Amino acid sequence: MNYLDEFLLIAIAHFFAVASPGPDFAVVLKQSIQQGRRNALWTSAGVGAAILLHVGYCVLGVALILTQSPNLFMALKYVAGAYLAYLGVQALRAAKPPVNKTDNIENKATPQESAWHAFRRGFLTNALNPKATLFFMSLFTLVISVTTPTSVQIVYGVYMALATWLWFSMLSLVLSKPSVRAFFQKSGYWFDRGIGVILIALAIRVVI
Repeated sequence: MNYLDEFLLIAIAHFFAVASPGPDFAVVLKQSIQQGRRNALWTSAGVGAAILLHVGYCVLGVALILTQSPNLFMALKYVAGAYLAYLGVQALRAAKPPVNKTDNIENKATPQESAWHAFRRGFLTNALNPKATLFFMSLFTLVISVTTPTSVQIVYGVYMALATWLWFSMLSLVLSKPSVRAFFQKSGYWFDRGIGVILIALAIRVVI
């Protein structure tokens, strides 16, 4: 109860951060439409697990090192930008029109990713996101008091990881509905290209 006000402030800040469109949303949307519900849920689990990484280095004090080392943080931004650009190029390369007019959505060969690949994709997307890094650095240096016990900070982190996982899992359930997938896949060629362009644009935005 002593930390209820602090927790509520963190919960509100985290909600607005996780709900704002960004790389995580773009990747979950892409996986939901292209790969389906199971894959999207594993991707969401990866995004949620990456929150624990951010919390971990903040609790250990690595966030302070990042704030004092602009070059290190800039390197992180370039790595994140490169990864998002890679995902974007993959989406563009995968966007091939049907061979003939009789092809349909069900006949389009879409290689199914394993659960591990889906989890890793979600984890890396969030773990390398400088926006997430900045958010948690600000949270643990400006919002959470230095007198807050480490155990309580860990509880905050577990909550944010679970909340992130639940949020993107909910989106996955909605976006992977047959009606929603069919709507996007009717123009699958342009959807793939659109997602590719968005991911590359996010990569550029992350760097600059």
